Amino acid sequence: MAAADLQFVTLGLGSEVFAVPVAYVREILDYQPPFAIPEGPSYLKGLTDVRGRGTPTIDLRLKLGLPPQAASTATRILVMDVPLDDRVLALGLIADRVIEVVSFSEDQIEAAPDIGVPWRSDYIRGVVRREGASGNSGFVVIFDLARLLTSQDAALLSQAA
Repeated sequence: MAAADLQFVTLGLGSEVFAVPVAYVREILDYQPPFAIPEGPSYLKGLTDVRGRGTPTIDLRLKLGLPPQAASTATRILVMDVPLDDRVLALGLIADRVIEVVSFSEDQIEAAPDIGVPWRSDYIRGVVRREGASGNSGFVVIFDLARLLTSQDAALLSQAA
């Protein structure tokens, strides 16, 4: 692996493929419904028990404004350590499925597009063009995790924990 290669965990939300840096992924859990927290935003599904600690868990679909979807046997919770300005926030992210760990070189990562995507592009660090197994090309969207959570979100999630 070249020094410029970065590793990511790819995950699926519907037909879209997203990626988060491997360095921030603590573990990947089979889906269990989180313990609900009253009066939180719709995307905050509740707390997930991660080794005896309540970890705030968000539904990425709802956070991105995608339609909700019932959990399936492929649904996973990625337990992340998200670096914020003043601390590291433990957070669970619900994804339709986890695909694989991949490496991308810095020069493969293109700037985030301004238009043409159904979610806010300020959540995006960049995109990588990939050839699919069937020869179809597609994109992997790399999240900027710190920007995915506003300071308001981070404060709320910290209180929930």
